[in-house]
Amino acid sequence: MATEQKSIIRKLLPPVIGLIVLGSAGFYGFQSYRHNQTYETTDNAQIESKSAPVLARVAGYIQVSNVEDYKSVNANERLIEIDPQEYAIAVSQAEADYQQSLADLETAKASLRNIQENYKVAQANANVQLSRKTKAATDLQRDKNLYEGGSATKKVFEESQSNVEIQDRQYDATLAQVNQAKVSEGSALANIKKMEAILKVKQTVLDQAKLRLSYTHIDAPVSGKTGKINVAKGQYVQLGQNLFTIINDSNFWITANFKETQLEKMRVGQPVEIKIDAFPNLKITGKITTISDATGAKFSLLPADNASGNFVKLVQRIPVKIEIDNPQQYKDLLRAGLSTEVAVKVK
Repeated sequence: MATEQKSIIRKLLPPVIGLIVLGSAGFYGFQSYRHNQTYETTDNAQIESKSAPVLARVAGYIQVSNVEDYKSVNANERLIEIDPQEYAIAVSQAEADYQQSLADLETAKASLRNIQENYKVAQANANVQLSRKTKAATDLQRDKNLYEGGSATKKVFEESQSNVEIQDRQYDATLAQVNQAKVSEGSALANIKKMEAILKVKQTVLDQAKLRLSYTHIDAPVSGKTGKINVAKGQYVQLGQNLFTIINDSNFWITANFKETQLEKMRVGQPVEIKIDAFPNLKITGKITTISDATGAKFSLLPADNASGNFVKLVQRIPVKIEIDNPQQYKDLLRAGLSTEVAVKVK
């Protein structure tokens, strides 16, 4: 009897196990189907953050370095100082050139004032000489009448004629002095404009020298954490050399690349469930803030040219920006570049 029961159990066990397996598979398959109808998912996603590269804006030897690998820094904090001596000398030279040009300008203005005074004197002399010329002409007419009437000698008449000629020549001479002063005034004004232009050039050179000197002090452009430091005290750095990068650790988001076939029901504002590979038990939520207007391929250095005749249809991916809810709560855990899985609830 016991042998028959064992035989029956052996016969029934495989079908029962099969039914259980099929039931479980069907249940999970149904659950997966329902999930796929409600969510669009992808594991092609990672955490992003803004980064600020810190570059050397002048060349020189690093004199002071207050920065370390992966260290928190505050905006405007002094991190590196490049030897400023060369740039300080350039400022002193530019300052001396500027002061020299300023002195030249003042000299030109003083010369103009002197010329203007000479012009006034020459004009006054011309006015006086004009009066003398007018008087001489009047005297000549009077002596002429007296001579013709027999009341004056020929000598008096001839002296009056000579005096008129002398006054005419003197008046012409004073007019020439007035004209010369006027021309000199114009030249002086032009020279002042030239000196002012030179002064502006010297001012620009001085400002540039001061600006380069200020570049020897390198401050943190933003608050955050430094990356790998590529410099040390005593090292010579070149203009434009990348010294290190500061990661903004107060602003994180996720860029998820969805297939183009997944976008039909996706909209800005939809809730998102986020799973970080580094912290699988951490439950994070967010929402879609932006859906790119172009595929990721369009942003590549060499976009594909489908007009070449070698066309192969590939499923394109669209970058979707996801804002993390309460990012400050996870500030100590989030890292730029971490891989994530996201599920967007589309229903």
